Amino acid sequence: MKKSPKRAPRTRKQKVWRVGRWLLALGLVGALLVGAAFVVLYQTIDIPDPNKDFETQTTFVYFDDGKTELGRFATQNRVSIDLEQMPQSLKDAVVAAENETFWTDSGIDPKGIVRAAFNNAQGNARQGASTITQQYVKILYLSQERSYQRKIKEAILSLKVQRQQSKSRILEGYLNTIYFGRGAYGVEAAAQAFFQRPAKNLDLRQSAVLASVLNNPSRFDPANGKDSREALTGRYEYTLNQMAELDMITEDEAAKAKKRLPDFPQERAESTYGDQKGHMLTMVRKELDRLGFTPQEIEGGGLRVTTTFTPKAMAAAKEAVLEERPEGFKDKELHVGVASVEPGTGAVRGFYGGQDYLQSQINWAVSGGQAGSTLKAFALAAAIKDGFSLNDTFDGNSPFVLPDGTEVTNQGDDSFGSAINMIFATQKSANSAFVDMTTSMDGGPEKVVKMMNAMGIPPTEAGRNDPGFPNTSPGLEPVATVALGSATVSPINMANGYATIANEGVYAEPFIIEKVVDDSGETRYSHAEQGPEPKRVLDADIAADVSYALQQNVTGGSGTAALALGRPAAGKTGTATNGRDEVSSAWFAGYTPQMATAVMYVRGKGNEQLMGWLPEYFGGSYPARTWTHAMEVLMDGLPVEDFPDPVYVDGDAPSDGHAPYVPPSTPTGEPDPQPQQPQPSAGIESETPEPSQEPTPSQEPTPTAEPSPSCDILGCGEPSSPPPSSPPPSQAPSGSASPAAGPSRETAPRGRG
Repeated sequence: MKKSPKRAPRTRKQKVWRVGRWLLALGLVGALLVGAAFVVLYQTIDIPDPNKDFETQTTFVYFDDGKTELGRFATQNRVSIDLEQMPQSLKDAVVAAENETFWTDSGIDPKGIVRAAFNNAQGNARQGASTITQQYVKILYLSQERSYQRKIKEAILSLKVQRQQSKSRILEGYLNTIYFGRGAYGVEAAAQAFFQRPAKNLDLRQSAVLASVLNNPSRFDPANGKDSREALTGRYEYTLNQMAELDMITEDEAAKAKKRLPDFPQERAESTYGDQKGHMLTMVRKELDRLGFTPQEIEGGGLRVTTTFTPKAMAAAKEAVLEERPEGFKDKELHVGVASVEPGTGAVRGFYGGQDYLQSQINWAVSGGQAGSTLKAFALAAAIKDGFSLNDTFDGNSPFVLPDGTEVTNQGDDSFGSAINMIFATQKSANSAFVDMTTSMDGGPEKVVKMMNAMGIPPTEAGRNDPGFPNTSPGLEPVATVALGSATVSPINMANGYATIANEGVYAEPFIIEKVVDDSGETRYSHAEQGPEPKRVLDADIAADVSYALQQNVTGGSGTAALALGRPAAGKTGTATNGRDEVSSAWFAGYTPQMATAVMYVRGKGNEQLMGWLPEYFGGSYPARTWTHAMEVLMDGLPVEDFPDPVYVDGDAPSDGHAPYVPPSTPTGEPDPQPQQPQPSAGIESETPEPSQEPTPSQEPTPTAEPSPSCDILGCGEPSSPPPSSPPPSQAPSGSASPAAGPSRETAPRGRG
């Protein structure tokens, strides 16, 4: 039997061709299936009724009562006009910027769809590839839902609309429906909102701006700040280039128009974003974004947003600033940040962000400045938690020299004695005593920073993922002088940190949005149900002791201006210096049991000299008076509440040498009577010594003359004998060794109270 000849092996080309034929066959089958599915969908999907009630798409923002309107993100203000009333420059600009094939395509852009699909599959920024027809269909008939099902329906409806309506009719409907920002739907409302003129009078520059803005109304509105104006400029130039490329205008016309943006009258924008309202709405918008709401929902999703702000608290902050700041100092140079936070809830009830939002988008209640001695309250809390007591004594002399030779001085270089307790040190804002206290703990600077973070002062690196809220404190480092406040802190966070003390050691995360309800009535977000729970970060007894010390700063220290409030108050002044040893900020932060408020005064870019520029530059002057004025309004009508009594928590002291002073006994066995104790002064911060204009390098301490051996509340003058402290409850000595010094940075700020 004859064998069949063997087949020659297939060449590589034959193999590729065979695979190609199979793929072609599969592709044809797939195309037939897709085509069949498309035909079925085209036959079954009917054009629905238009979305008639566009008013429900406006997002309303309310004060805390959920009824008083604060502002709107998208008021559907629309006046429909005929296509003939729209200037040719506007129609051309929109087509050039949004859909250059509009006049020739079938309502969809297959190439754009394929391009967007590949882009989205690769994980890049999501693209929609929508034509003008598709955008019009989506607005008029569909929802803002992001899904492939909706995109398929959108494409089919676009083809149907294309067959039923002329291109001119579609463009007219689109330009009368699309949202341009500033609450303006359609070109007529947009022309009025942006340029205060009817659409028919728009020139080329103005038409190119509106065609650019509609692509992203929030991002490209120049009223939203410098970044938005820069973004608009880029999109504006793109629009003009497209118009020239499509021969809608000449290259010369494009070049001339690109030289500058048109002028933008501010009157209409002021009603929406003027004064503090712009700062409020910006914070709310960013917080909504953090909570997961899309720009489409925020701009026109019909949301009802209830904030924590109250008209009373907002008015109180503004009134206090305008009434108490020095005359002749306007917002362009002098910046005042005020924030009020409710203890127990963390609700930000009011703030003053600085000058009119339309003049500057910097919100000083958010951006903050160097905190100064307002941070001493948190250092005291850390020390008591670590085992020290209010009665324990520390070095109150100036300068206090760290082991590396760095000198820490008190305000005015005043010395208060070699052993003053922490009540008096807080009252007098003695820098030396607080640095001694910090370095006398094992890992003291780290413990102080940890306590600050726990009580509401964020770390140097971002904590919360919250772009609209202060979530960092630049410069907050674990150094020996951390309590003196070289770190930059937001007034909102400072007020919240003090609210933790007022709330007896229970921290509540600050927030500004109480509830969000969508246009169907469904609650999309509720802080009461979805917000973080308050948590105890400090023992209530320790908080009571810290409050007691802070009350002394008000009753007899640098914060006596707050006595005018006429009810129990606790607080702390702060005055910080920059790297040039210039006074760069002045603060007063304080609270009653019902409300905590922080006030900050800074100049220029936030780090410039106040001394010699302001008539008074200490925290006990303008900041304390501003705080008192605001709190008088806030406390009006509320019952007077007292603070808890001090407990004098006394643990195991972390180091020796800080025992409370016990007077020596007389021969009869009775203690010597206390010497006459002077009343605390009205505040060391009212003094105005001249600081040096250059940073002070580390140096050897300057010898001082021998003091007289008299003793009083400040301590004994003789360095060799333990001075008395103020008359608190007695406690056992905690040791007699010299205080230990912890780590420090190379230089320390010259002390300010």
